[in-house]
Amino acid sequence: MIGGAAQADVGVLVISARKGEFETGFERGGQTREHAMLAKTAGVKKLIMVINKMDDPTVQWSQERYDECVGKIAPFLKQVGYQKQDLEILPISGFTGANMKDRVTADVCPWFSGPSLLELLDNIQITDRNFNAPFMMPIADKFKDMGTLVMGKIESGRVKKGQQLLIMPNKVN
Repeated sequence: MIGGAAQADVGVLVISARKGEFETGFERGGQTREHAMLAKTAGVKKLIMVINKMDDPTVQWSQERYDECVGKIAPFLKQVGYQKQDLEILPISGFTGANMKDRVTADVCPWFSGPSLLELLDNIQITDRNFNAPFMMPIADKFKDMGTLVMGKIESGRVKKGQQLLIMPNKVN
C-alpha cells in the first residue's frame, strides 16, 4: 500500500457501510484510519472515499447510514490534512457494480445524484507537474537486475531515453 500510494496523485479509500465493519475499520488502530494517514503522508493529494456495500441487507442504500459513516470519517480526514476541495465522497456497491461505471439509478438511491466512480476518476483535476522545471524524483526503492533500476514519483521535469541524471546527495551519475 505504501509503495503504491507514494506514486499516486489520487487515492481511493474504500470503506464498508455494513454494520460492524465500518466501526471495526474506523476504531482506534483500525485500517481505515491507518490507510488515510499513510496516504496523506505518502503524498496523495486528492482522496476519493467510496462508501461500499450500500446494497447490504443491514444498509439497503440508507442515507442515514451513509451520513453516519461520512459524519464520522470526514472530520478525521480533515484532521489528517485533507481539505474539502481535495476530498470526494460517494456511495457504491462493488457486488452489483452500482455507481461504479454507471450512475446509480434514482429507484435504487434517490438521495444521491452525483457522478459514478469512473466518471469522477476520468474528470478529476491533477496538479501540474511543471515539465519544464529540473527533473526531480524522490527515490522510493532500487533494484539491481541487469543494471540499477530506481522507483519513485516524478515531482517535476521529464526524463528521456539515454539522458544522464545526477543522483543526489552523493552525486552519482
